[in-house]
Amino acid sequence: MLIIDGQAVDVAPARQRFVSIVSAFRNLFVPSHPRRSAFAIHVHRQRAVPQWKAVTTRLA
Repeated sequence: MLIIDGQAVDVAPARQRFVSIVSAFRNLFVPSHPRRSAFAIHVHRQRAVPQWKAVTTRLA
């Protein structure tokens, strides 16, 4: 609640509308995050760890 000129004004609907508009606008320009399965993430990590170790041992 917000008090303006002695009157209580409910700002929640206006805030919700603002967030909705900003979210819709953002969705036009920001690509959604690709959904990957847990297995795909697991395989990616299994392949990345040896590569990471190879790079870090060369730098040490």
